[in-house]
Amino acid sequence: IMLTLLVTYTAKAGQRDAFLQAVLQSGLPERIRQEDGCLRYDYFLSAERPDEILLAEQWASPEQQEIHLRQPHMARLQQLKTTYIAETAVQRL
Repeated sequence: IMLTLLVTYTAKAGQRDAFLQAVLQSGLPERIRQEDGCLRYDYFLSAERPDEILLAEQWASPEQQEIHLRQPHMARLQQLKTTYIAETAVQRL
């Protein structure tokens, strides 16, 4: 069963672009896209809410997404979120 997640990040005031720049410079998206079972991992910006980022993730199975969360590089993403992100909401489709 494929798993699709929509993750809405609300950045701390004025920190959206700094978060995205840090994530891209870290190479995390490319590393995550190479993980077993990752079908999609893409960031989108809100046209109306300047602090909002949407992350669309698709995984071949929920089990592969669970393994993804335990990867060592995910600790780096958590550090970046702590620095730049005020709120995270996850929707499973």
